[in-house]
Amino acid sequence: MKRSVNYALYILPTLLLFLVVYAVPLVVLVGTSFCSWKTGGHLTFNGLGNYIQIIAHDDVFQAGLRNNVIWILLQATVNVAIGVIFALVLFRKPFYWKFARTVYMIPSIISSAAMGMLFVCVFNPEFGMVNNIVRLFNPTFNQNWFMSYDTAFATVTFTWLPYAGMVMLLILTEATSIDRSIIEAAIVDGADRLQLNLRIILPLLKNIIGTCVILESTSMLKKLDIIMLTTRGGPGSTTMNLPMFIYKTAMVENNFGLANTAGVLLTLLGCLTVLLINKIFSVGKEES
Repeated sequence: MKRSVNYALYILPTLLLFLVVYAVPLVVLVGTSFCSWKTGGHLTFNGLGNYIQIIAHDDVFQAGLRNNVIWILLQATVNVAIGVIFALVLFRKPFYWKFARTVYMIPSIISSAAMGMLFVCVFNPEFGMVNNIVRLFNPTFNQNWFMSYDTAFATVTFTWLPYAGMVMLLILTEATSIDRSIIEAAIVDGADRLQLNLRIILPLLKNIIGTCVILESTSMLKKLDIIMLTTRGGPGSTTMNLPMFIYKTAMVENNFGLANTAGVLLTLLGCLTVLLINKIFSVGKEES
């Protein structure tokens, strides 16, 4: 009994912090999502009105949801695949592996705001590096990468998609913990490099790859700063996502009820994403 009381006292501060910082605000978020609530006005219950409005009639929300889903899929596949490939190459410890590991981690340790400003300069239509390189071959070239309907989405995606330093580091760390006798036995049995990677190493890394897919996918549900600094969701709704939609709805339009509705839907999208990835990768389950 005394031990149980001690355990309860140990977790009490964390439990109280969770209730104050997460649980109570989440209840308020869900509750106010069923209300009409604008600056200077009172909360008025309107049932599913907010949900019907943004899901069925709000083109900006629909564009943000579509972009979010696309970015989640790209992050879960392309970004994680790049990190895995880098990890498998560096796992063999070529002479440059420490240098390559350090350099590839640099984008991951720079703040998103700084990365956003960096790419604003790189893709600047007047003095940006990309346009200046193209002008060496086509002097009249002038492309506004972030503000063109044709290139905005791809350009914003490029600001984070190829940089999988954290994935590479997690996969590489897990790979180094694999029992060398397993790899040596496969080599003795005649496995070539491709067979070794596909049939031995990758199956042993399934759990950590699934964890990386969860981390990278859910990071797309919080992506606001780079979009804010580069396109603000434009041109039109080309690069809109749900966090940007929530910010504009709450801070610009002062429609907090509608913004909270979008926040609830964003939370549900995150939960669904995690559940699906856990189901696909069976994260945390031991192989029988």
